[in-house]
Amino acid sequence: MNEELASAAVGEPLVYVDGLVKHYSDVGRVVRVLEGVHLEVQPAEKIAIVGESGVGKSTLLHILGALDRPTAGVVRYGAADLQSLTPRALAAFRNRDIGFVFQFHHLMADFTAEENVMMPALIAGLGWDRARQEARAILERVGLADRLAHKPGELSGGEQQRVSVARAVVRSPRVLLGDEPTGNLDPATGEEVQRLLIELNRERGVALVVVTHNPRLAAAMDRVLRLHGGRLEAVRDLGARV
Repeated sequence: MNEELASAAVGEPLVYVDGLVKHYSDVGRVVRVLEGVHLEVQPAEKIAIVGESGVGKSTLLHILGALDRPTAGVVRYGAADLQSLTPRALAAFRNRDIGFVFQFHHLMADFTAEENVMMPALIAGLGWDRARQEARAILERVGLADRLAHKPGELSGGEQQRVSVARAVVRSPRVLLGDEPTGNLDPATGEEVQRLLIELNRERGVALVVVTHNPRLAAAMDRVLRLHGGRLEAVRDLGARV
């Protein structure tokens, strides 16, 4: 764990978000997406964010993952204020401390499963042998030890998503963000990926924040929050549409 996140291990939130605002300009008008979001994520916590399509769930996740910057507000990981980081430092932070799993796998078609998973480690400056060793270890953990040399087009949808999960956790991030991680899978395969995410959360202590319309995945989290009117609110009845 890096020094900036160390303070989060002693009773403080791993992720602290307050007063988060995100507006876009669109042909002379202001589109208000997030309006004062507050969120605290504890180490190893599992959180689902639900809500109607188009309310800004993915926007929120992208800001949490340092892929987008807010219009206003605080996003802090331990003592690290993301707003204060330069683009270069932000990229290094994202590579080291945050993992992403998207609905569509975003794997590089010309590279093997092993090479896809190696990429974050290589970008971080690890040597080829060390990156390959770490990639093979996590691919074996997600049940793909016999698919190392296969390219994405030679893998099933579920296998591609497991490669995506392996790539997301190969650098042992403290936070794993999932944007509809089971949304493009059949129910049985979605259950497998859900189980894998929860197992990795337990085994590695990685905090898990997922945006989802899948009520089964949402119900498996420690907390469920609904994004509505630009703010997050606790959900107590999952019988309502997610």
